[in-house]
Amino acid sequence: MEKLLWCFLILVSFSNMSDQAVMHKKAFVFPKESDNSYVSLNAQLKKPLKAFTVCLYFYTDLSMTRGYSIFSYATRRQFNEILLFWSKDIGYSFSVGGDEIIFKVSDVPVDPTHLCASWESSTGIAELWVDGKPMVRKSLKKGYILGPEASIILGQDQDSFGGSFEKQQSLVGDIGNVNMWDYALSPEEINTVYAGGTFSPNVLDWRELTYQVRGEVHVKPQLWP
Repeated sequence: MEKLLWCFLILVSFSNMSDQAVMHKKAFVFPKESDNSYVSLNAQLKKPLKAFTVCLYFYTDLSMTRGYSIFSYATRRQFNEILLFWSKDIGYSFSVGGDEIIFKVSDVPVDPTHLCASWESSTGIAELWVDGKPMVRKSLKKGYILGPEASIILGQDQDSFGGSFEKQQSLVGDIGNVNMWDYALSPEEINTVYAGGTFSPNVLDWRELTYQVRGEVHVKPQLWP
């Protein structure tokens, strides 16, 4: 009996390892424009957020054509609780609690791009890092607190909690390595993440991601290092 139990525990251990590694070196691929294809992420979040950092890779050829959503975090109180969005001829839009700031860039993203966005309530400081390089820090929604009951969507921009998608705001391309922390990473930590390291993400962890796919979305090997 003890031998059977020991074998069962080994099998469970291997199964858990496989589940945790399922997205390693993988990416979500959104092959065409739509208003019904997206990925919903389950966050390990139990309390309101007073700070956060989101890091991810994305790859698309839409940047010179139209805008698209990169990361959408909605609550029932505010559907643009966190929004990372590319706007044609403008640059990166970073929203917290419905307020928006713009980070203008000189180079339109055409290659796989690594993005990190951080914010803290105590100072209102918002940071955006593109391929390991920081943009000028800006102020956004000082004193605000984000709600914990979140709908986190990749591939679409939420205009209501978990829905109201528009085809012309959808991502066509790849997205992966999505990690999120409940604090603002330091510049040294962000550089380490960009170099391929990690700091035990405690809101979204790509290595142990729980998600649901809707519509035409595929999991394929990632196209970046």
